[in-house]
Amino acid sequence: MKFQCVSLWLLGIMLILCFVDSRSLRKCLISTDMHHIEESFQEIKRAIQAKDTFPNVTILSTLETLQSIKPLDVCCVTKNLLAFYVDRVFKDHQEPHPQILRKISSIANSFLYMQKTLRQCQEQRQCHCRQEATNVTRVIHDNYDQLEVRSAAIKSLGELDVFLAWIDKNHEVTSSA
Repeated sequence: MKFQCVSLWLLGIMLILCFVDSRSLRKCLISTDMHHIEESFQEIKRAIQAKDTFPNVTILSTLETLQSIKPLDVCCVTKNLLAFYVDRVFKDHQEPHPQILRKISSIANSFLYMQKTLRQCQEQRQCHCRQEATNVTRVIHDNYDQLEVRSAAIKSLGELDVFLAWIDKNHEVTSSA
């Protein structure tokens, strides 16, 4: 009888530890000033979205797609979407207005810093990429590829608030300011 109680107690502790560990996989700490990024985006949002010639099309698929991401996939999807914005969107966007270009550059630099943080999580084996995370990223890349490069970059920049809100909801964010 005593052996069964001890076994159940140990099993319970193991389940609690597994749950805590799986929650920490979701919550790689991003140390950056999200308020500054969101503020920078709000200052250029109207100008960027005014250039969008496809108002009924989305790149980030639907908000439901991002909302359905499981906790274990949050780190990977975040890492992949940061890379998507840095490697494709920011590079593909041609901005003639210096004030807007400065704000986009500031956001891009913040994304680079967040990428570095998530790379450290991955090196510590806290950021796994499962097939579901890869599929979500592939859908976003496919949506981007369906538009002409300039239009896709504008569309993706215009949807940046969706991604920023998702980061706020799914990551513990601390200010580095």
